[in-house]
Amino acid sequence: MKRKKIALRNVVILSLLTSFFIACDKDFATLESDIVTNDNATNFNGLSRKFEVISYSKALDPVQTNALPINLLGVYNDPLYGITTASVVSQLRSNLIDPDFGNNVVLDSVVISIPYFSTAIENTEEGETIYELDSVFGDSPMKLSIYESNYFLRDFDPTSSINDSQIYYSNQTTGNSPISDALLEGTLLYEKDNFLPDERQIVLKNEDGEVTGRSVPALRISFKANVAADQDEIEYWEQKIIEKSGSPELSNINNFNDYFRGIYFKAQADDGTGTLSLLNFASTNANITLHYTRDNTLTTGDPVQSTYVLNFTGNRVNFLSNDFMLSDGNENDGDDKLYLKGGEGSMAVIKLFDGENTDENILFNSFEYFKNEFVEIDEDGKFIKSKKLINEANLVFYVDQASVVGLEEPDRIYLYDMKNNAPLIDYFFDTANTTLPINSRTGHLGRLQREDDGKGIRYKIRITEHINNMLIRDSTNVELGLVVSGNINLESNSQDFDVFNPDDSNEKIPVSSIITPRGTVLYGNNTLEEEKKLYLEIFYTEPNN
Repeated sequence: MKRKKIALRNVVILSLLTSFFIACDKDFATLESDIVTNDNATNFNGLSRKFEVISYSKALDPVQTNALPINLLGVYNDPLYGITTASVVSQLRSNLIDPDFGNNVVLDSVVISIPYFSTAIENTEEGETIYELDSVFGDSPMKLSIYESNYFLRDFDPTSSINDSQIYYSNQTTGNSPISDALLEGTLLYEKDNFLPDERQIVLKNEDGEVTGRSVPALRISFKANVAADQDEIEYWEQKIIEKSGSPELSNINNFNDYFRGIYFKAQADDGTGTLSLLNFASTNANITLHYTRDNTLTTGDPVQSTYVLNFTGNRVNFLSNDFMLSDGNENDGDDKLYLKGGEGSMAVIKLFDGENTDENILFNSFEYFKNEFVEIDEDGKFIKSKKLINEANLVFYVDQASVVGLEEPDRIYLYDMKNNAPLIDYFFDTANTTLPINSRTGHLGRLQREDDGKGIRYKIRITEHINNMLIRDSTNVELGLVVSGNINLESNSQDFDVFNPDDSNEKIPVSSIITPRGTVLYGNNTLEEEKKLYLEIFYTEPNN
């Protein structure tokens, strides 16, 4: 009996070992078939298909421009889209509440400083750093005026029953807007007809000509007490700030915001041309600094040098105006060309799988037809298994080079979910570059491919995970928005920015599109240029039955 038990046990072990090797063989076969190349695709065929889409241009109504992370200031003359003018109004705020400036205060100088975006490219033997300005458009002078604003920028919308934040739009200094009048009613603090951004490093010196400091290039305006031409400005700041020491106007933030409602930077074209710059108003180095001396609290001490700093914090609004007109495109059949323009400009709408297909005289919705071809679903429409494996899905947008002659073409465009005002899932699967945003998430949102002379050729947008989401996870086939982007990274955690619509449709626009004046023209789905036509191209594998 014992021998029989041992023999039975050996049979069981042999059976288990045999099953193990069979399982391993099956696993190996499966693994081999999952790695598909042109050389080993004996069980699968690698294929590609182009699917029709519908794409059309859409002109934007005024866009929300308060709470922007960076701001545009200046005039940009685009060869195709015309002149864009950008002005800024900002509240001021000091970290020093209810200041006591001391006795016998003498205001020495007032300095307005807002850094440009710049890159250091060289250091000289003299210790000077050579900079190159980033995000400056155009190279012609413009007129710059700076006013004290008389318009109060509210925190909350008084018409809202739930204390919604107040929204300000890009067009609120055009026409008969009450904002426009109030902005210009205040004191004119500065005016220059031939203003140009300066890329030189700012070198600070004392009265003896000795270098006391250096800083990055900035929009910098200085008023000095010992300069006769600056006396009106010095007197203004003395009366507005210094003489209010101990008064209710400077005692708290609310009083101060009502008393000193802000500074308005107004840009105007000079002979139809100008220069437009991105400015970092949110920088800690962006401020208005009052330099003054006061009596020393020690009886025998020398006068003390002090500063009072006003930062450009609180509410800030960019006002934009364009002189181009664009009609909305054909949302049923699509357009031959797609017009993209930043700011209060234009965008494109993309509909994947739109229209209808006919198969054996049965009418199908295009997306459902595609879905039934690629996956097996149950009676409730839920995913069971794949019939074909999607390896890559791309939208390729070709540049209409004849239309963009002379344009500063954008390196990046941004594709997003219009229904949810959110990036596509591919955006989060891609790698972010926080140091150089121009090279960020290029696997999903490909940079503009250029010819040797700099002319744009095409943008390749990979949406593989978005398509797989629709097939496998039953995600909705939403309309997609396409816009010019000034910084792809801003979309990862930015709030939605409103588009003003009389019909209250709650339309939103990506922030990275608002902060750039650039534009381009792309071929759409309805072009006669077949090799430039917009398609959804899908690369996939299927069993070789």
